[in-house]
Amino acid sequence: MFDIDRAARVLLTVGVAAPVVALVAVLIAAAAYAGFDHARQYLSELGGATAAHPWIFNAGVLTAGVMTGFAGLGFGLAVVILTRSPVSAIAVGLLFVLAGIGLVVSSLYAWPDPRHMAINLGLGIQLAPAFLLVALRNADRFLRLKQFLFLVFIAMAVLTVVTKHLVFPGTVNDFNVGYWERAFAIVLVGWVGVAAHLLKRGLADRKTPLDDG
Repeated sequence: MFDIDRAARVLLTVGVAAPVVALVAVLIAAAAYAGFDHARQYLSELGGATAAHPWIFNAGVLTAGVMTGFAGLGFGLAVVILTRSPVSAIAVGLLFVLAGIGLVVSSLYAWPDPRHMAINLGLGIQLAPAFLLVALRNADRFLRLKQFLFLVFIAMAVLTVVTKHLVFPGTVNDFNVGYWERAFAIVLVGWVGVAAHLLKRGLADRKTPLDDG
């Protein structure tokens, strides 16, 4: 018999691991790229033509992309368990799956191939915290997760308007764009692991007496 609760928790574990895989790939690829300038160069260049070992970054991004898609299924199943709303589950899961597809395609077509820009599909995952907040608004024992999702959504919104030069033009420039991209990437990818952990823990503990968390 299919155990939806167990499946959700297993897939959420994949979601916890996905950002770690991406981070390790970036660190190893950067260490293998002599003279890589974190301030001025984009992360995609770690998998591009100028990198000595581009496969390190691209393999890591591809793996993280596949894991993100599976994590989306875990988030979707968790939403079904907690809310009985397949519509909310599909909306949340779809954002993750699209992000995963974007990562996979971008890893197969390395920078500067124009098809590498499929990675922009991953930007839709910025909406996932808001969708999760709405879906879980009546769910018990997820206060910490809801607070975290709210803060993450605000952080990504601020980073978006700054990096797109919608406010404080000139703050992001050719001399520091790499740092801004990394900050955005850490929030954009890292929140998935934290949210997956909190959601998984909530699923495991939901049959015990309620507390304020």
